[in-house]
Amino acid sequence: MNLLVLLGPTASGKTHLAVQAARQLDGEIISADSRQVYRGLDIGSGKDLEEYGSTPYHLIDIADPGYEFSLFDFAQTFSNTFSEIKSRNRLPILCGGTGLYLNAVLQRYALVKVGENKVLRQELEPLPLASLQERLQALRPEQHNTTDLEDRSRLIRAIEIAVGEELSTARPLELPYLKPRIFGLRWPRELLRKRITQRLRQRLEQGMIEEVEGLHKAGVPWETLDFYGLEYRFVGQYLQGQLNRNDLFQKLNSSIHQFAKRQETWFRRMERQGVVIHWLEGEADPVAEMLAACQDYAR
Repeated sequence: MNLLVLLGPTASGKTHLAVQAARQLDGEIISADSRQVYRGLDIGSGKDLEEYGSTPYHLIDIADPGYEFSLFDFAQTFSNTFSEIKSRNRLPILCGGTGLYLNAVLQRYALVKVGENKVLRQELEPLPLASLQERLQALRPEQHNTTDLEDRSRLIRAIEIAVGEELSTARPLELPYLKPRIFGLRWPRELLRKRITQRLRQRLEQGMIEEVEGLHKAGVPWETLDFYGLEYRFVGQYLQGQLNRNDLFQKLNSSIHQFAKRQETWFRRMERQGVVIHWLEGEADPVAEMLAACQDYAR
């Protein structure tokens, strides 16, 4: 084993598990979360930085809001960070719920950096959403991120990347060969639903609305906040007067539940592709079970 991977749906307790693993196995945590890379997206993205304490973490707070942090950016930064941690004779621990990020490094996607293609964008702009969805699915039937299918700008960028990678003559990014041990956290459906709803209430009490308001006042456009989805999209709509407080909670709560289901779909797809995930029951003692399974690990 040269990499420990901890995955699971939102609100499953991944961060706590990762911190315990890092403390017991002399590890450092690499975040696999597409929103935690951005500075200022703290409460809404669930960084929970106070839980890390002195545990080293990476790929959190490394980009400003508005910067388009791509899958290539993630894979490249992961590769560099993985090598740095190994050079310190410590264990890299990849922790998160963004299935595309996890799958990209575990399956060693052939990725090249793709810039803007203005001609292609002009061609795609007038097309209806359904046509864009069909085009992306034809290009990437297995690898596409399901959230790309719900937003025009994400769809166009995803198509642009897929086309660019096919046309590129550049050498793909060389990802490290991994010998991972992969654990997943899961809960009974109703318990996970309760955890999601409870955590949303806590985040609202902790100042999530004020966080989004502060980001906008600092110059982050509503369109960018909408692009970040979930908490940032719905709180942005509330702050613009498009939703009342009750609708904000109900719609956001429902959307997070749907997001958790999509994450679980991603993990099942990974398993069908040959990724072996050892599932831990969240309501039992997942820390003890994980550490027992890692007893043979020797740095």
